Amino acid sequence: MYAPTSTNSPRSGPTSGESGDGLTDFDGAGEILRAWGNGLRPDPDLTVSEWADRHRMLSGRASAEPGRYRTVRTPYMREIMDRLSPGDPTQRIVFMKAAQVGATEAGNNWIGFAIHQAPGPMLAVQPTVELAKRNSRQRIDPLIDESPELRERVKPARSRDAGNTMLSKEFSGGILIMTGANSAVGLRSTPARYIFLDEVDAYPASADEEGDPVTLAEARSLTFAHRRKVFLVSTPTIRGLSRIEREYEASDQRRFFVPCPHCGHSQWLKFDRLRWQKGRPETAEYHCEGCDAAIAEHHKTAMLEAGEWRATASAADPTTVGYHLSALYSPIGWLSWERIVRAWDAAQGSDEAIKAFRNTILGETWVETGEAPDWQRLYDRRERWTSGTVPAGGLFLTAGADVQKDRIEVDVWAWGRGLESWLVDHVVIEGGPDRHDAWSELTALLDRSWPHERGAHLRIARLAIDTGYEAPAVYSWSRAQGFGQVSPVKGVEGFNRSSPVSGPTFVDATEGGKRLRRGARLWTVAVSTFKAETYRFLRLERPTEEDMAEGAAFPPGSVHLPHWVENEWLKQFVAEQLVTVRTKRGFARLEWQKLRERNEALDCRVYARAAAWIAGADRWPDEKWRDLEDQLGAAPTDTDPAGQINRPGQAPQGKRRSDWLGRRGGWF
Repeated sequence: MYAPTSTNSPRSGPTSGESGDGLTDFDGAGEILRAWGNGLRPDPDLTVSEWADRHRMLSGRASAEPGRYRTVRTPYMREIMDRLSPGDPTQRIVFMKAAQVGATEAGNNWIGFAIHQAPGPMLAVQPTVELAKRNSRQRIDPLIDESPELRERVKPARSRDAGNTMLSKEFSGGILIMTGANSAVGLRSTPARYIFLDEVDAYPASADEEGDPVTLAEARSLTFAHRRKVFLVSTPTIRGLSRIEREYEASDQRRFFVPCPHCGHSQWLKFDRLRWQKGRPETAEYHCEGCDAAIAEHHKTAMLEAGEWRATASAADPTTVGYHLSALYSPIGWLSWERIVRAWDAAQGSDEAIKAFRNTILGETWVETGEAPDWQRLYDRRERWTSGTVPAGGLFLTAGADVQKDRIEVDVWAWGRGLESWLVDHVVIEGGPDRHDAWSELTALLDRSWPHERGAHLRIARLAIDTGYEAPAVYSWSRAQGFGQVSPVKGVEGFNRSSPVSGPTFVDATEGGKRLRRGARLWTVAVSTFKAETYRFLRLERPTEEDMAEGAAFPPGSVHLPHWVENEWLKQFVAEQLVTVRTKRGFARLEWQKLRERNEALDCRVYARAAAWIAGADRWPDEKWRDLEDQLGAAPTDTDPAGQINRPGQAPQGKRRSDWLGRRGGWF
C-alpha cells in the first residue's frame, strides 16, 4: 500500500472534503495524513559524511577552523561516520584514538544528521553531568545555531518549555538527551535508538553504584534491535583497565593504511618509523616500511586521501567494527610530526609524561609497572638522620591510620617540594576501635609535634584514617576531632589519575548514642593510583655521593626511609604487586594482589598520600611552598608550630576555602 506523503498528490488518499466516508472530513485532516506519511517514510540514502559536507557549519565558538565542514580535511573519518548511517548494518562502532583527531565533531555530525534526516530518540553520554552541560553549551548549541536545517527543527530553549533545556533537545520525531556517566537516572531515563558514548575511559566504574555506565546506556537501545547505533569513542588509559581497548580488541581492529608516495607500499603509521636527528625535531620524517625512503610531512595530505581502513582481526560480534588512529595522521596544520617529536623529547624522564604521550598522541594504552620492589634493596638504601626529627627537606606532615581489630597503626610522613617524602614515625596503638583509651592515644598523637632539623616543630597537618573496619567508631572519633585535621577515607580499587581522591560525601555518624544524619564527611581514594605511584617513586635513580657533592638533588617524588625501620615494616611496604588477570570473557584487567598477609605499612602510606592530596599539595603554587619554608624560621617553638598549610591570614588554596576545614585550634 502506498503511504500518503502529500495532500497535493492524487495518490495521497482523500483529504478533507473529498471523501464520502466522513473519516477525514474535519479540520486538520491533511496535517494528520502528512504526519502519518512522514512516519512511514523510509530512512534516507544520504550518509552522515554526505550530510555533513552539505549542511554542517562549524562555529567559531567550537572550532579552530570555522566555516563549512569538509570531510576531505579528515578523510579517515568518512568511513567511521558512514557506519553511523541508517543504511549500514553495523550496530556498534568503536573508535580508540588520539586526542583531537576530529572524533567528537564526527559524533556531532551524527547528531545533526539524526535530527535532520533520521529522527529518533538519542542519548549522548559524557563522563559527568557537568561535562554534559559544558558540551551542550560549547558543541551542541553551536551545531544547531549554525545550521538552518537544524535550527528550524529544534525549538529554542525556554524556561517554560521543559522539553528543550540544556540537557534535552526535542525535535520532530525524536529527542536528544545529554547526561553524565555518573548519573544512573540519566542513563536509564528513556529508550534510545542512537547512543553516543564519548570518552568512555573517563567513566566511573559504576553509575551511582547501579552498574557499569556503558552497559546501562546500551541497554536503552535493545528494543530497537538491528536499527540501533552505538558509537563508543575515547582516548585509552591503562592496559587492562581501559574500556575502549577492551571493546577495540573484541572488534575487527581496523587500521588506516596509507600508500608510500615513493614505492606505493600500503602501511599504517607507527611511531617507531618516525626518525629525526637528535636535538633537531624539525628534521622529523617518516620512513616507509617497504623502501625505507624518507617521507616528508607535506606528502601526508595525498596519503590520507588515498588511505583506506583495513581489518586486522576477526570480530567476536559481526555487527561491531573497531577503529584505531594515532595523531601521526593529524591533518596538515593541526599536530605536526615535529610537535610530536618535541612532545616525546620533553616527556623523557617522567613516566607520567610518557603515559600522557602514549594515551593522547599515540592513542595507545599505558602498561602500568606494578612489580613489587625488593625489600632488601630498600633496606640497603635506608638513610640516617636523627630519630624522631623531620629532615631538612620536609615542610609539612601528614599521617595515615589503619584500623585493625586489636590495634591502630599510624605512619607519619613528611612532604617537601615535588612530593619528596620522608618517613618520620611509626606508631602502633594497642587496642582496637572498641577501646576508648586507643582513641585517646590517637587524639594525643594529633597534638604531638616533631622537631625539625632547622629547630622548628611540626604537627600533623592532616590525618587520613581508614573506615574499612568499624566505620561508625571512626566517624564518631573523626567528628569529635574536626574534619579540618582528620579525614575518614574509603579505599576503592581502580586507577583514577586525574582525581585519585573524590569527595567528601556526607554519611551518617553516631555521637553520644544519637544518630546524626550526614554527620561525617567521607573521602573516596583510588588506592591503585597511589600504590603504583609509590612503587614508581621507589624505583627512581638516586644521585651518588659524588653527584651530591657537586650539588645534585634527589629527583621529585623520592621516598626516604630512616635507618630505624625494621625488616617487617619494609616487607609490609612492598607487600602487593600489580598483576594482569583474565575475566570470564577473556578480557585482561589489572588487580593488586598480596604477596604477604600483612600490608599495613603500604596502606598507611596510601592514606598519608591521600591526606597530602586532600590538603592540596598536588595543586599548590610556588608561593605556598615558599610560605612553608618561611615558617621553619619564623615558628621555631612547639606552641607556634611550622608546617601550617592554612595559616590565618593566608589566601586559601585551590577551589575550597579554608573555613570549611574544621576547627582545630586555629593552626590548620
